[in-house]
Amino acid sequence: MSTTASTSQAPTASQLAWRRRRASAAKTWADFRAQPGGMVGLIVLIVIILIAAFAPLLAPASMLDVTHVLNQPRFAQPSFAHLLGTDAQGRELWARMVWGARSSLIVGFAATAMSMIIGTVIGMAAGHFTGFVGGLLMRIVDFFLVLPSLILAIVLSSVLSRGLLTIVIAIGVTSWAGTARVVRAQTLTIESRGYIERARALGAGHWHIIGRHIFPAVMPLVLANTTLTVGSAIISESTLAFLGLGDPSSQSWGTILKNAMDVSAATSGYWWFILAPGLAILFVVLAFTLVGRAVETITNPTLRSR
Repeated sequence: MSTTASTSQAPTASQLAWRRRRASAAKTWADFRAQPGGMVGLIVLIVIILIAAFAPLLAPASMLDVTHVLNQPRFAQPSFAHLLGTDAQGRELWARMVWGARSSLIVGFAATAMSMIIGTVIGMAAGHFTGFVGGLLMRIVDFFLVLPSLILAIVLSSVLSRGLLTIVIAIGVTSWAGTARVVRAQTLTIESRGYIERARALGAGHWHIIGRHIFPAVMPLVLANTTLTVGSAIISESTLAFLGLGDPSSQSWGTILKNAMDVSAATSGYWWFILAPGLAILFVVLAFTLVGRAVETITNPTLRSR
């Protein structure tokens, strides 16, 4: 009876798998907390994401309507009444910055997601399939690597209708090649291991090998690369908006810089018009870089051993 009871209380395979995953997640979080730079970057990102998420509560949309700020002074310097100063229409710059955080982060995350998906799929395919298919995919990757991504993004933004979706497509389509090369190199390393040969010998097909063996192995590398790519995507979005290729009806940090250039803020003494969005872009990109470096240190055994 006791043997039967103990057998019935034994954990199932799925329960054991969940325990291993929770233990792995707890260990990863403990390793991440041991990285001071990564924790600082994570805290900064959480604060900025919360500001962007609660933008309608922090700064009602009416604050961005020029018809509601007719009595506001134009180009007012930062003070207790105007925390970050005002722009050429008398709108509070801090309100535009709050809404700009939402647009910049949406573009950064969406464009990075598109770039990572395209780069991961093509990278795994180029590393797994040999012969004509692998060679053709690598020639496509080399083409996008040689082609200046910013120029291609400008062309796409000029051809397509203006909007956040256009910027997301322009950045995502032009920034995946580097990820594809990294994933391909990792895939080739995995393909040379013994358990892949055993899987083939047991009759495993291409989709089984890619889905059950290659994809889980390259995911830590893709995750580390993702956190670093988000910062680059935000810079690209700000660049396109600064060049006037963004949506003029939406607020973003690049659009604010474009408005500052239009009124010659640098030579007219409106320093706050340039400083606020410039520092915001700097801090967000630095925060993503710190988080990315911490994740890379955790997932890379060579860096972790140091």
